[in-house]
Order: sequence, then C-alpha cells, then structure tokens
Amino acid sequence: MQDWPIHGHIDGPIVMIGFGSVGKGTLPLIERHFTYDKSRFVVIDPEDKDRHLLDERGIRFIHEAVTRANYRALLTPLLTAGGGRGFCVNLSVDTSSLDLMELCRDLGALYIDTVVEPWPGFYFDSRLGPAARSNYALRETILAARRKRPGGTTAVSCCGANPGMVSWFVKQALINIASDLGLRIDEPKTREEWARLAMRLNIKGIHIAERDTQRAKYPKPIETFVNTWSVEGFLAEGLQPAELGWGTHEKWMPKNARTHRTGCKAAIYLTQPGANTRVRSWTPTAKAQYGFLVTHNESISIADYFTLREGRRVVYRPTCHYAYHPCNDAVLSLHELFGQACKRQPFMHILDENEIADGIDELGVLLYGHKKNAYWYGSQLSIEETRSIAPYQNATGLQVSSAVLAGMVWALENPEAGIVEADEMDYKRCLAVQRPYLGPVIGQYTDWTPITDRPGLFPEDIDTSDPWQFKNVLVR
Repeated sequence: MQDWPIHGHIDGPIVMIGFGSVGKGTLPLIERHFTYDKSRFVVIDPEDKDRHLLDERGIRFIHEAVTRANYRALLTPLLTAGGGRGFCVNLSVDTSSLDLMELCRDLGALYIDTVVEPWPGFYFDSRLGPAARSNYALRETILAARRKRPGGTTAVSCCGANPGMVSWFVKQALINIASDLGLRIDEPKTREEWARLAMRLNIKGIHIAERDTQRAKYPKPIETFVNTWSVEGFLAEGLQPAELGWGTHEKWMPKNARTHRTGCKAAIYLTQPGANTRVRSWTPTAKAQYGFLVTHNESISIADYFTLREGRRVVYRPTCHYAYHPCNDAVLSLHELFGQACKRQPFMHILDENEIADGIDELGVLLYGHKKNAYWYGSQLSIEETRSIAPYQNATGLQVSSAVLAGMVWALENPEAGIVEADEMDYKRCLAVQRPYLGPVIGQYTDWTPITDRPGLFPEDIDTSDPWQFKNVLVR
C-alpha cells in the first residue's frame, strides 16, 4: 500500500456540492490527503444513486438540489457548523459559481470549483445572443466580483484538469523550452515576466491538445450519449459558441468571428457551436488529429494572462484554444446529436472504470511557433493505472479530481488570496501535489504543423508564409 502524504488540516466543515463522476473521484482524495472532522463533512446532490458510498463512510448526505432560491439558507449553517474555516467544494452543474463563491467569501469559507457555472437555463436560452452565452461573459462576472472586492478569503475559480492543470503545464512547458534552447533565464515571478518569456520564445499559440483513447467494452447504444465525464457539462459547453484567445500574430479572421466590446478583450468567438467546430492539432499518441474547438475558460484566461501591453496597446498575446478529441463513443454521440438538430438523446451515460477495456486520456498543452516548432507537454494517464491508484473514476476523472485536490491544498496554504484563477497559482506546488495521479508526464517536440501532409487533391486557401495561422488550423 502506498503511504499517501497528508497535505493539510481542514478545521471547519467540508461541504461538497455535487456527487457525480468528479465528486465521487474527489472523495477518496480528500480522505487520503487531509485531516478533518468527518461529522462535519456533508455532500449535497439532487440524485442519490451513489449515496451508498457516503452511507458506508458515515458521511452525511442531503438529497436536494442547490437552487437560486435556497442556496443561502441551505449552505450557511452547513459551512459555519462547529467553528473553524469551512471549505466549499463545488463540483456541481446548474449552480451559480459566482453566487456560491460570494456566499463563501461572506462567511469566511474557502471555495473551489472546476468551471464558472450559471444557474439553469443560461446555456440554452435562445433569447440571449452568442456573446451573452459565452464563457467570456461568465468569466467577466468573476473578474468584476474580484475588482469590486479584492483580497479576502480564497476562492479558486476553474480548477480542474482544464481549466486548471493545463495552466500549470503551460508554465512548466515554457521553462522546458527555454532550457532546451539554451537560454539563461531567471524564472518569472510576475504575470508580466511570464508574458515576456513567452514573447521572447516566440510562442505564437497554445492548443489544449487532448486525445481520449479510452474504449468501452460494449458498443454505444443508439439514442444514448456516452462520455467519460459529465454529459450535461459537455453538452452545455459544446453548444456554446466556439471561443478562443486571439493572438497578435494572427492575420486572418473567420467571417463568422466576433470580438467583444467590453472586458479583457483577449478572446473572440465564432457564431457556431464549439462541438461542431473542428481544428487541426497534435498529440504524441495520435499524432496529427482533428479536435473540437469547444469553449473553455482556460482558452481565455491563458491568453489574457500572457497578454503584454505597452500602455493601452497590446504588443503580444498567444492564440489559445481547446483542441479536444473525446473518446470515440462521445464523437459518435455528437454526430448523432447534431444529426438530429441538437435534440438531446433520451439517455446519458458516463463510462465508469469497470466499463472501459483500455486506453489513456492524453491531455496536455501544445506550444507552437518557437525555434523548435512545437512542443507538447502533459499527462498520459491510462485506465489501468487509474484503477490501481484511485477508486470510483476513469482516467479523465482522475485528471480532474487530482487538480481539485491540488487547488484545495493551495487554498489551505493561501487562505487570504481572494478570487484566483489557476494561472495565478504556484504551478510548481500544484503539480507536485497532483503528479502522483497523472501517470507519465512527458514533453515531446514535433515537426508537425497544420499544413503538414495535406493531400493536395483539392484547392485550399491556406497561408504558407506562416503555418501557425488560425486560418490553417481551422477545418473549413
């Protein structure tokens, strides 16, 4: 048996909101790595299909949805029971991250989530335009709250695998590239210093490049959406507009691209759903591949974090977006969904660790445009290793739950940091906590570009002067 380290003591109550695939996976990590009062550990979820995992541990379960109407009355006594500093671990859907975060800060309780989530109805409200339904808009509400009330009790926003872990990978990848190029640098300490390093290395852009090769033992049934993580979460983000951080090297913009008039202005969006938008990318196992340009918070936060300004003028920013090839069953599920004009399948299913035959979730960051062309750095976690080190989850889930663990440790060690994003956290500390759960973590260079090995059978409008233009990345 592995001797797991204790990373800290939680002296107040723990309230976990949501007990789906990520909540179930996070539970044993909290048990391993923290000391706490189990009598004040509470889990809240509107579904009770897995409550036996809590009952057998003696952990209190509240079978209820957290709603706009009840969240203050429900959560306030739970987060303050028995004294100490409470910790809210929000792993739910259909709850407002902003409202829960603000309540926790009012109560002096620590807070963490994996996504900026709204109350129900936001994602599919046809009365809202694409800009208003974007992750850009959701993120801006968090940034506005931080400006209004800087400092205070720590609330970690968007700290899962991605967004979250991948922001720490970006920083490690930059250090690795600089070292491999023989550059003598002092490790950056500020946001501006990190942006200057990226500009010095000529990082034109960053793909969050992922390939999930986990295979189910049995074929996907018709009219069932199968995935390795939250189906509701994937559908919500997949039907939002495609969004990407927009780099200063870009010379071309799609006709259906739109900019934002307010906020950080680090991103653009396309007037089409992300899960129906394909891009060319690369990961070590699959090599060249198509991925979906699904909107994610990190596409915006990373581009914003590495923006360098001289006065009001932006002099450097990398393009950044997700390039996601989910498991094969999820791809088939998307084809079925879009083939029926986005009518949801009547059944949704998340593959658990016992239903998967084999495969890995290869999740990392592809930094491109520098002197060595492109560099992928990330996790190659297999289902076999996942089964051996942590229960109740597949490889995709463990990459998320272990990032939640790392974010919780950082919050305990930095309890008065205010509202923070993963880009602003100590990447070394967070990766040190998370590494035992990531399988092989590798860096690999490639000479591939988006214009490599085009078949040449049909005329294409590509930019050969700069292979890394988004014009060449987007599948049109």
